Amino acid sequence: MSIQEYKRKRDFRSTAEPAGDDNSPRAPGLIFVVQKHAARRLHYDFRLEMDGVLKSWAVPKGPSLDPAVKSLAVQVEDHPLDYRNFEGTIPKGQYGGGTVMVWDHGTWDPSGDADKGLARGKMTFRLVGEKLSGTWSLVQMKGSAGEDGKNWLLIKKDDGAARDTSDFDVVTERPESVLSGRAMEAIASNADRVSSNAGKKHPPPRQRRPAKKGTSTSRRLRAEVAELPNARRAQQPCELRVQLATLATTVPTGDRWLHELKLDGYRIVTVIENGKARLFTRNGNDWTDRFSSIAHAAERLPLESAILDGEVVALDDTGITDFQRLQNSVKRGRQDALVYYVFDLPYVAGYDLTQTPLVERKRWLASLLLTETPNNDGTLRYSDHICGQGHQVIEHACRFAMEGVVSKQADSPYQGRRTKTWVKIKCLKRQEFVIGGYTKPSGSRIAFGALLLGYYDNDRLVYCGRVGTGFTEDSLQQIKSELAPRRTDSPAFDNPPTGSQRRGVTWVRPELVAEVEFAQWTDDEQLRHSVFHGLREDKPPQQIVREEPMLKTPSKHSQNSEPKRTRSKSTSSRRESGDKDKVAGVRLTNPDRVLFPQQGITKLALAEFYEAIADWVLPHVVGRPLSLVRCPQGQEGDCFFQKHLTESMPDRLRGVQIDDEKKPSTYVVIDDLPGLISLVQMSVLELHPWPAREDRLDRPDQLVFDLDPGEGTNWWAVVTAAGHVRDLLRELDLQSFVRTSGGKGLHVVVPLVRRTEWNELKQFAKAVAERLSAEHSDRYIATSSKARRQGKVFIDYLRNQRGATAVACYSTRARPNASVATPLRWDELDERLKPDKYTVLNLRNRLSSLDASPWPDFHELRQSITKSMLSRLLKS
Repeated sequence: MSIQEYKRKRDFRSTAEPAGDDNSPRAPGLIFVVQKHAARRLHYDFRLEMDGVLKSWAVPKGPSLDPAVKSLAVQVEDHPLDYRNFEGTIPKGQYGGGTVMVWDHGTWDPSGDADKGLARGKMTFRLVGEKLSGTWSLVQMKGSAGEDGKNWLLIKKDDGAARDTSDFDVVTERPESVLSGRAMEAIASNADRVSSNAGKKHPPPRQRRPAKKGTSTSRRLRAEVAELPNARRAQQPCELRVQLATLATTVPTGDRWLHELKLDGYRIVTVIENGKARLFTRNGNDWTDRFSSIAHAAERLPLESAILDGEVVALDDTGITDFQRLQNSVKRGRQDALVYYVFDLPYVAGYDLTQTPLVERKRWLASLLLTETPNNDGTLRYSDHICGQGHQVIEHACRFAMEGVVSKQADSPYQGRRTKTWVKIKCLKRQEFVIGGYTKPSGSRIAFGALLLGYYDNDRLVYCGRVGTGFTEDSLQQIKSELAPRRTDSPAFDNPPTGSQRRGVTWVRPELVAEVEFAQWTDDEQLRHSVFHGLREDKPPQQIVREEPMLKTPSKHSQNSEPKRTRSKSTSSRRESGDKDKVAGVRLTNPDRVLFPQQGITKLALAEFYEAIADWVLPHVVGRPLSLVRCPQGQEGDCFFQKHLTESMPDRLRGVQIDDEKKPSTYVVIDDLPGLISLVQMSVLELHPWPAREDRLDRPDQLVFDLDPGEGTNWWAVVTAAGHVRDLLRELDLQSFVRTSGGKGLHVVVPLVRRTEWNELKQFAKAVAERLSAEHSDRYIATSSKARRQGKVFIDYLRNQRGATAVACYSTRARPNASVATPLRWDELDERLKPDKYTVLNLRNRLSSLDASPWPDFHELRQSITKSMLSRLLKS
């Protein structure tokens, strides 16, 4: 645990590096950090927390996600734990003098005993970081290359987080700091991390010559910029990674949000250097020549250096952005109709403003464009915003056929990645798709009939329908000329159309991108009512993925809805309104019948419980065949399973016909809260839905592992089992969620897109269970034999077959304490939390205290079981 060598090498009067005296508390879990270090030679310092210090290795070329790359890692002296947040400049002449960036950080989990692994010369571990994840190994080199014991190899394991270097080089693609979002140049140009006791003053960066447009104006503008909060003197960066917005379904509320109209054009970054302007797309393509009129307008600004972020658009006669008109203007070389709306200013006049609050950046930008540029002919425009009033903004944007709204947190910094401090809300569903083929024209149509579209899901090009409207005669001919040289004999789609949908199709290489507007996604994952808006040249096909909302706010009780706060109509208010026996419009017979005697919970109380948590429970049970546990005389009476609809059941229930092995049967389905309350009227105490929805019963959308402790097995063994299931799934690149069963165990649930068939689902689940039971034969068992389960946890994979069910999230259990199956965050799972902790009596308090769902993004995740996942399981 000694860091004496670290301290011996440093003079803490001269360097701002931590001395290792910080014992402040920090988040749980073992940390790792990778620091990019421009000393005499650029390298990456890879550090793992062990025994109270950071064990450290210098990796000259940086980590690689490619399992074929074995990166040299030279072990160096241990560093103190508080070094994990050090980012700044080590003064010249000090040990390791140069710039240090926090390139990645997160937690790590060793496989086995880490100390023994380090001593043996081989450590295997899992990383959970922002750039590095999955399973890795550090292997000590032998022979002459490893004589002094310091030379190791850092190797990525072949798992779901692995990437081929030719496809994605993480060092090249993600150069920015995870701590501040800054580039190395920006960090190097700031002395804010250098100790004031260094003995020398470090001069500020060299000032560029004054702008030609007016020396006094330039000086005044620089002085104003210097006064902005968190403005930092800095050299202009060589490149800027733009900040991107996360798709949301509802506009955020509150005065801390600024709302801008979403513009339908090309995202363009303008770099002004020595008074000359260059224009770049978000991917770094130089489009200065295409938009020379905008470059000339930018050069008329009274600035010698700046980086502007905005959107180039063309406006129709009503002032609305029109992407088709923009494309036509570019093709015909007519730039008089082009307008550049500028909405951000991350760098200006020798100052880095990325850490300046957005509202302050925009205030200064507005002053520049509206008052300091008298010769502006309208080519450069300020993209204004409205503070708060989000719902009114989106309402007006949609009413006037705008694309949508971009909402931004007023105090947020500028971060070169997709964030949730910027969110976009679209009026119409609209995104880019890759063109993989076209059909023959018919009737009076020329060139072609329709374009076949797809998007990338990892390395798979997924077919998702076609677009045949929105073209002009000119665009038909122009697109056909682009398609012709790209014709090929076989489809690039992983799931090309078949049968009649395939006839008359000409396949093309997936090199063109189309922007398409559409009404919705159908249940079979196809586009509905699509309209073509133009080809996109600014986005490479490999970056085109299916856009799904990542942020949601409460809405109707759909599969994709997020929960609201709990709510209820009190019993007294029901009595005052004369409908004391009605809940959600459903009249209860015998409302005072006690269903849970130990707690005194009546039928009416249970109905009011479900009414209060409707937004939490309904997304998990609506539209799915249900198996029901009915207890007509309450929990202590006789209970039985029922799954078929009968004529005596309430009208709010309906049926879905399912072809069982012997004969067709009609299963119970509910659509809404009245349907759920109708089940309470029938004294249903447990809801067990199928892991598939009624419209695609042949394609399950969930994978469930029931962790059932055998006799003599303690609770901690179940918690540990859940962690092992999660980790194995994570190695396969599957995200999982955990819930209490309300009984003795836990459920680990994996949401899936509807591509896997039942037999594949069961085969995969069985392989996971058998893999874990083989690796931990003293802990787990994958067979249901009760005689063999003594002291072990049964990993029940049998819930993953046609007709099998598991209890629903937020369903009560027919148990004495009225327990409820409750979703948890993974970090809530510990030995103190019991599987039946949450009940009808206390669950509402839990839900009312939550700021967000414990299962964030559960309904939005797009992941599926692949053949390679199963192959890796079976080979292990």
